[in-house]
Amino acid sequence: MDLLDRLRKYATSVGEEKPQQYRVAVIGGGSWATALAKIVLTNEAGINWYMRRQDQINEFIQTSKNPSYLTGLRFDVSKIWFTDGMNDLVKASDILIFATPSPFLKQHLKRLWRGLEKKIIISAIKGIVPDENQIISEYFEKEYDVPKDQIAVLTGPCHAEEVALERLSYLTIGCSSRDRARELSQLFSTPYIKTTVSDDIVGIEYSSVMKNIYAIASGICHGLKYGDNFQAVLLSNAIREINRFCSAANPTPRNTDESAYLGDLLVTAYSKFSRNRLFGTMIGKGYSVKTAQMEMEMIAEGYYATKCIHELNEKYQVTMPVLDAIYKILYEKGAPIIEIKKLSDMMK
Repeated sequence: MDLLDRLRKYATSVGEEKPQQYRVAVIGGGSWATALAKIVLTNEAGINWYMRRQDQINEFIQTSKNPSYLTGLRFDVSKIWFTDGMNDLVKASDILIFATPSPFLKQHLKRLWRGLEKKIIISAIKGIVPDENQIISEYFEKEYDVPKDQIAVLTGPCHAEEVALERLSYLTIGCSSRDRARELSQLFSTPYIKTTVSDDIVGIEYSSVMKNIYAIASGICHGLKYGDNFQAVLLSNAIREINRFCSAANPTPRNTDESAYLGDLLVTAYSKFSRNRLFGTMIGKGYSVKTAQMEMEMIAEGYYATKCIHELNEKYQVTMPVLDAIYKILYEKGAPIIEIKKLSDMMK
């Protein structure tokens, strides 16, 4: 009996009445949510899909494609139950895949009155909850009483644009239960998606948050006309900072050379699809933070992550000169050319 069959049997045994929709839900209307919907529909008969805006849902149904993101990707909308009601979605679903920008997660959940403690939560959010400074798995465990072994995170070097093109990509499913991670990996395994599992849920989640910060750093340096040689040294220092911080936050054996850590860092720092690198490039070219955000019209998770990790590091006191430099540039109006010059003199 596979995971979905067991969940259906469990829901029946506790007598929970549910509408006749699908069991797996995608939450979010952006490019990553759209890519994940494509992946899951390869393995499932259909999905439930929450989007905040009803006009986006209406146009999606009419055109068979997301009107705002990955617009070249067409869907069989007969296999999708759309809703803008979070409670309806939760009632109808056993597995909830969250793919919203982290700064908006609380906003999406604020009207939720249904419990999540019997659901499987998969976070595809490579960000951190502002104010609480909590990684997503921690947030669902503490704020919604979801047991640890029912929370998974999805990470790895996997840009939505390449998923849409079915280019070979790699995902890591992290869960405190490796057996649960293996079961969930079945949802995401396709001919063009290779999956691995990990029980280092805290480490891979913090790494997926921090790589966005270092992608901004890479973009700033690109905007300042630093070359590939410097970029290589910058990212060598970045992965060491990730390793030191993860070791302080969750001291357990891990290999940060693996794709969930280093691979995700590299693709986010180098790829033309990286919104965090683009944001950093604009800052390096002289844009203000506010102007860069307005020009992009997308969320650069690394901007929020920089403040959150900087504040968390007040507790851990890890040596993180790259993080400190980016914090000064983004939040203390430090001049990029000066802060990166100081940083370059410290690196090796």
